[in-house]
Amino acid sequence: MQIEFASSALLELFETGKTKDRRYQKIQRNKKLLQGYQRVVQVMQQVSNSDELNDISFLHYERLKHKYSGQSSVRLLNGSVERLLFTESQDGIVVEIIEIDSTHYGNR
Repeated sequence: MQIEFASSALLELFETGKTKDRRYQKIQRNKKLLQGYQRVVQVMQQVSNSDELNDISFLHYERLKHKYSGQSSVRLLNGSVERLLFTESQDGIVVEIIEIDSTHYGNR
């Protein structure tokens, strides 16, 4: 699938593992989260459509509702609350943001 990045910081983080954007400093410092982000984007590049993401259980793919209506998400790591939010289109996927909200699924 064709992957586009909504911000240069997300592309830079994917390609080099570093970015100057303060929002993603936690991802940059945590090697497991960084590797999870890079792995998720690589998996998304390999599938032919977004429905195949549902078959890959560790991603926890879901179409979002309410506040994030029109977007979808996958988890960066199994057992973590950090998610990659993206928008699906006919041409592919537009990666928009990494959500580092520790309150989403409850911090258990």
